[in-house]
Amino acid sequence: MAVPSWLERLRAASKTALVQDAPPLPLGKRKIHYLFEDGKEMAEEYDVKTSELVSRKWREKNTLGGSGKWQVEVGEPTSPLLGALESEFIKESSSNPVFMRKDTLSSFQWRIRNLPYPKEVYSVSMEKEQRCCVIRTTNKKYYKKFSIPDLDRYQLPLDAAALSFIHTNNTLIITYQKPKEILAAEQQLQKELKKIKAANSGDGDCKTQ
Repeated sequence: MAVPSWLERLRAASKTALVQDAPPLPLGKRKIHYLFEDGKEMAEEYDVKTSELVSRKWREKNTLGGSGKWQVEVGEPTSPLLGALESEFIKESSSNPVFMRKDTLSSFQWRIRNLPYPKEVYSVSMEKEQRCCVIRTTNKKYYKKFSIPDLDRYQLPLDAAALSFIHTNNTLIITYQKPKEILAAEQQLQKELKKIKAANSGDGDCKTQ
């Protein structure tokens, strides 16, 4: 039996939607919660006006069968409640580089804040065998290897020509243009997601039905 495509898995997952105009979601955000057959959960937030992906998180069952912690794939890294000592530590470490992914409608995009070096210091390359991108600096001050899970899910090759980067305001911005296959799949998915009736505002977190 053929392995289901990623789009087919998304269609088969149990889905609920929530449009909420109060905390924890800002005004104009639509949240979709997916529950897959293997028990994994995915939660996505989209901008209602533009359909742009704002965040994506994953959660799996832990070894005891309970729900594990959410792992952020797209959007701001989660920040748990901090004690006084931890807050001081974070304050002292606020100049450390912060890596996050922030997509646009046409591209995957990663931002690394607190990188003050000029653009010529950086190089961004692709390791096709390892299916990842690598950030290096000539001054050896920063190194990062990261994958593009969307390409893995759709089983698409990495294209070095789609990769580019700029440096502005102490932030390195890396862009990978989405392949036409993913653009078409995302457009199809958005049409289907908009058919899901959203829960009433203020109902709290999405619950799988």
